[in-house]
Amino acid sequence: MIRAAKTPFLRSQSGTVAIEFAFIAPILILLFLGTIELCNALICREKVTTIAATASDLVTQDDTITGAQLNDVFAATNTVMYPYPASGTKIIITSVKADPNHANQYIVDWSVPYNTTAHTKGASITIPLGIVTTNGSVVMAEVSYTYTPPSKAVIHAPITMSSTFYSRPRKSLLVAYSP
Repeated sequence: MIRAAKTPFLRSQSGTVAIEFAFIAPILILLFLGTIELCNALICREKVTTIAATASDLVTQDDTITGAQLNDVFAATNTVMYPYPASGTKIIITSVKADPNHANQYIVDWSVPYNTTAHTKGASITIPLGIVTTNGSVVMAEVSYTYTPPSKAVIHAPITMSSTFYSRPRKSLLVAYSP
């Protein structure tokens, strides 16, 4: 008799789906939030790379650049960060030329920062070989940004992203800077 009463209970399927969903729902929600956070971080990383390329490209379009023009470049590149806050963007635009005293070594011709510290004029700087041509120069844009995930459900700590981009001057061998 007791055995007959247990059999329908064990065969009953009602409520099984709800119980299975209760076990799986937290995992699905975590995967969903993680996907959103990861996609936001990747989009932000792409924006940092775009800022470096844009800044370097804008500076090399003329043979001379002024401080006011560089401020315009910084303002333009900050719009690229939208919808992320641009206040944490750090940019250094540096003109690098070959060191006349040492082969395959490079020095800073000029450097202008935004929310950070510039490289020292005349200081030695390391860049990949072959980028600077003989008697030429290159404009290097370095961008750093700290991405803070909005929900912190999966990515708990801020991520610092950086990108460096090099462009050769288009109209001359060297882009001159006049503050």
